[in-house]
Amino acid sequence: MRVVMFGYQTWGHRTLQALLDSEHEVVLVVTHPVSDHVYEKIWSDSVAELAEKHGVPVLLRERPDDAELIEAIRDTRPDIIVANNWRTWLPPEIFDLPPHGTLNVHDSLLPAYAGFSPIIWALINGEERVGVTAHRMDPELDAGEILLQRSVTVGPADTATDLFHRTVDLIGPIVTESLDLIASGEARWVPQDRTRASFFHKRSIEDSRIDWTWSAEELERLIRAQSDPYPNAFTHHRGQRIRIVSAAVSEACYGGTPGRIFIREGDGVVIVAGADARSGKRRGLLVRRLRTEDGTEYAATDYFRTMGGYLTARP
Repeated sequence: MRVVMFGYQTWGHRTLQALLDSEHEVVLVVTHPVSDHVYEKIWSDSVAELAEKHGVPVLLRERPDDAELIEAIRDTRPDIIVANNWRTWLPPEIFDLPPHGTLNVHDSLLPAYAGFSPIIWALINGEERVGVTAHRMDPELDAGEILLQRSVTVGPADTATDLFHRTVDLIGPIVTESLDLIASGEARWVPQDRTRASFFHKRSIEDSRIDWTWSAEELERLIRAQSDPYPNAFTHHRGQRIRIVSAAVSEACYGGTPGRIFIREGDGVVIVAGADARSGKRRGLLVRRLRTEDGTEYAATDYFRTMGGYLTARP
């Protein structure tokens, strides 16, 4: 089949590589210009550079809404469009243009976690599995019929970085298998159960701010979800921002006011957590390692020399 590809960052790069390695012909690539957005500078393998290396024409667009782009796609006579990590809405004039429409590859187990940053949100929410879905694009966000899904288990110590690497490795096989099914006429499309749908927005720095009224279990997942190279979850100590790099749920229960720097336990320092922490029946967050704004990393037991005082959401 003749394929037009829309994509960006490492997800798009893996998709394009799979297409280039397949028996299908990539006739045009559309990707976004380089961005300074903090999350878009992560996993930033260049789709444009890979396409140019293989002699595939490239068009750069922030939004795919101009007549020139539509005409360029039409001129390539594609059999299918394949999209992965395209950051803006594709109009029906584009996604319905080829005979086989548009195959979108999304890094969640749809219908759950449609939208943005699905792995981070899924880890924060304690999901047991994450994965990748290949589905047919339609006018609704990540709502089209599903062709294939592949998943991996979320382990108790997995970070978002761990899950990124495991799920991004699913992209090549799912793209290749999907196109082979479509080309052979053996594709079986399954409608999504929209009663199970959920939608998530792009993450921003504000979403990494620690709220000490969350339970220790929730905060521990937030910190794993904001692992390097993502912007780490952060709080403030004596007016200065600190980033929590490594943490766990405490062994004992601790009561008091959320955010209180309480006591050493094992290799860390316990911070009181949870809206109902005053009951004394809640675990605390055991902070093990943190990083100051100048980039210096400390063991929590070295940074918090004395107990007492509070960690706060704002200075």
